[in-house]
Amino acid sequence: MAQLVAENLGWRAAFFVTAIGPLVMLTVSALLKPVEPKPAAGRLLNFAPVLRNTSAMGFVLGYGAHCFELYGIRTWIVAFWTFVVAQSGDSALVSPITVSVIVTLLSLPASILGNEAALRFGRHRAISLVMIASAGVALAIGLNAGSSPLLLLALVLIYGFTIPADSGALTSGTTASATPAYRGATLALHSTVGFGLSALGGWSAGVALDAAGGPAQPAGWLALFALLAAGVLLGPVALRWSQRGR
Repeated sequence: MAQLVAENLGWRAAFFVTAIGPLVMLTVSALLKPVEPKPAAGRLLNFAPVLRNTSAMGFVLGYGAHCFELYGIRTWIVAFWTFVVAQSGDSALVSPITVSVIVTLLSLPASILGNEAALRFGRHRAISLVMIASAGVALAIGLNAGSSPLLLLALVLIYGFTIPADSGALTSGTTASATPAYRGATLALHSTVGFGLSALGGWSAGVALDAAGGPAQPAGWLALFALLAAGVLLGPVALRWSQRGR
């Protein structure tokens, strides 16, 4: 939407449109019924009990691996598809913005279905399988970066489904594994780790891209997708670690 508004009404208008969401949420928050919080036990900002909860920390670290991959591709998907269009020389191809929108829209059904699979087959197993599959698709995209646009479009759409499929299961796993008295602190750490690695994902993917030849070379994109694959594969490692001794 921001892209369409910017093209027709100017980039300033695009910022005004995206500002509507936070204003709506401020209004909704103001209308919510106040809840009296219960005083927390212990010191403020005491994360030691959270860090000792290895079961919850497995999901927290897994969420970090997920966010590293998710925001790495969200940062670079438009640039990657611009490269694909330029390589093919076919101006009739799906535009980079359209590809980005489709990939983003896939997040909602993918996250819901992934969480349902986690409930049916077990969170650790479902999340690990999704992450391994996502890493495999990332490598397939990187290895075929200079290949047929139709093949790449199919792989990118599959990737758009596998990346967010573990998101809901990871967050619900953190919530369920948290000690009730420290659930807020656990979710705070969950978000901090996730969004910290989100920033690192976009930045380090760009470093890998430049180091391997830049955005005009298939080798550069192979390096980028290989890095994202390596990042998300740390998720199953973290989940395995969290189960030690069980």
